[in-house]
Amino acid sequence: MSPLPNYRPQKLSLGFLEKEILHIIWELGSVTVKDVHERILADSKRRLTSASVTTVLNRLTKKGWLVCNKESRRNYRWQALVSQQEAQILQAYEQLHQFLAVGNPDVVAVFADSLDQDSLEKFEAIVRILPRH
Repeated sequence: MSPLPNYRPQKLSLGFLEKEILHIIWELGSVTVKDVHERILADSKRRLTSASVTTVLNRLTKKGWLVCNKESRRNYRWQALVSQQEAQILQAYEQLHQFLAVGNPDVVAVFADSLDQDSLEKFEAIVRILPRH
């Protein structure tokens, strides 16, 4: 079981294009605007300016997902601050907290009653892993 990452982006919520670009960065490791722009435009049905890519990269940096390093006067390179696995853990943690924030045991019980067998088995596995307090 992977522990909760020590580092958390300031904002976990991501838009569609932000997620797409983050996946490109995880795949390539380190990117320039040109790298991302070319990857997106590889799909002939897509239209996106390099300025839009720069805007999204800067937004992801402000949200705490990326770090930007200046390589030269005009060349910048972005890298992810969290791995794809860490991002999945953080997003699952956030979703669980939102679910539990309902605070009403009856609502949680209705949810539990509606689980299919596969989901119920996963839920039971989670309960077995949780530390006993």
